[in-house]
Amino acid sequence: MNSYDLSRRWFNWSFDNPEKIRPIHGIIYFFAIEHCNRLGWKEKFGFPSQMVMEAIGVKNWRTYSKALNDLVEFGFIEMIETSKNQYSSNIIAIVKNTKANTKALDKALSKHSTKHSQSTVSINKQYNKEQLTNNNIPTLEEFLEYAHEKIDEFNLEITDIDLKMKYESWRENNWKTGGNKPRKILNWKTTLINTLKYLNKKEKSSAKKEKLTAAQALRQKYGIE
Repeated sequence: MNSYDLSRRWFNWSFDNPEKIRPIHGIIYFFAIEHCNRLGWKEKFGFPSQMVMEAIGVKNWRTYSKALNDLVEFGFIEMIETSKNQYSSNIIAIVKNTKANTKALDKALSKHSTKHSQSTVSINKQYNKEQLTNNNIPTLEEFLEYAHEKIDEFNLEITDIDLKMKYESWRENNWKTGGNKPRKILNWKTTLINTLKYLNKKEKSSAKKEKLTAAQALRQKYGIE
């Protein structure tokens, strides 16, 4: 007889009889095992009510007494001699309960373990996916360096302020584009190239001049000053 074997049999039985057990049953039983162990696994030993109640934090003797008698009825403790009151000692023996069904709990734990494993794999996959996405987000320095490279290549006119604002807006939006239909940025370099034309000052200035020229032509045509 050892603590592990007794513990296993207790939980096997508890799993099969959830309607019978309460927390106090387990507390008393495991304290009894601990006390027996400290006494060198004596076959029968004193189990003073006052000592047990103080150890497990139970103040009501009737509550304790009923739970102890339940354990006797369940087949985990044998009452050798009953105490007369809370100040005298019961003489008990730990019984190796053979009524416990070991298969039910083993099956339930195995099933739960499988589900937990699948859940953990799912979480890890999600975490790895998010980690991969985060690794694809450049630093501001990398972002500006690539932007300047493309601005020179396409002869654009864009300020660093505009570039930094765009970078921060994507970061604040969980690395997604703005607008009514934000999209996840999978390739930031391609997305940046497509965005630069909307930030181009030259293009905006040229478009503004074209509008002014057209307006001037209309005024001239209709003699409007």
